[in-house]
Amino acid sequence: MKSVFNPRDVADLIGRIDKLTASSPPSWGRMTVSQMLAHCNVTYELAYESKHPRPNPLMQFILRLVVKPMVVGEKPYPHSGRTAPVFVITGDRDFAAEKARLVGYLNKTLALGTSHFDQKESHALGRLTASEWNILFSKHLDHHLTQFGA
Repeated sequence: MKSVFNPRDVADLIGRIDKLTASSPPSWGRMTVSQMLAHCNVTYELAYESKHPRPNPLMQFILRLVVKPMVVGEKPYPHSGRTAPVFVITGDRDFAAEKARLVGYLNKTLALGTSHFDQKESHALGRLTASEWNILFSKHLDHHLTQFGA
């Protein structure tokens, strides 16, 4: 698995993002490429910004028990799987703006490094190791870049 904390791996991910065009079609699913980029940005918004409300304590417990193993485990995501409501993107999005935001988040994550993320509190999954953060970030992005042939 690629590491969002490794400069070569981040350069590879950005290279894959750069292969996308505003008209790149998905191999599965209903999102447009612009919606997919916005969807991937939500992962980083949850790590860096306070724009999304936290789940209530009961939902956090369920997410930690049921969802966390799937999200931070190494098993790939299935095609057309269910997603949390916060990740559902509707309406048109600006391709160039979403792409630039995603590249910016990747560069920010790389610059902050593993020490910033080790035991950092997740929005809904509790404290994660740097390795779990890496899996969360890179597995999700790889899934969607693959969805759009990048």
